[in-house]
Amino acid sequence: MANIIHYRDKCIGCAICFDMQPEDWRISQRDGRATLVNATVKKKIHIKKIPDMSVELSKHVSAVCPVRCIQID
Repeated sequence: MANIIHYRDKCIGCAICFDMQPEDWRISQRDGRATLVNATVKKKIHIKKIPDMSVELSKHVSAVCPVRCIQID
């Protein structure tokens, strides 16, 4: 299993992650930024374990994020 790591403070709310992977992302109505669904938050960093079958799509989402606030580990 891999992790999606989201630096939410850097997010600009472009919604590319939500458009490409709606099962893992939501757009907050409060501030317009992306939120990683069911993530654990540690020091403002959102982390979620993902199954191996989602890693390739998650890497693609990370690559197209314009501010590079998503990483796959």
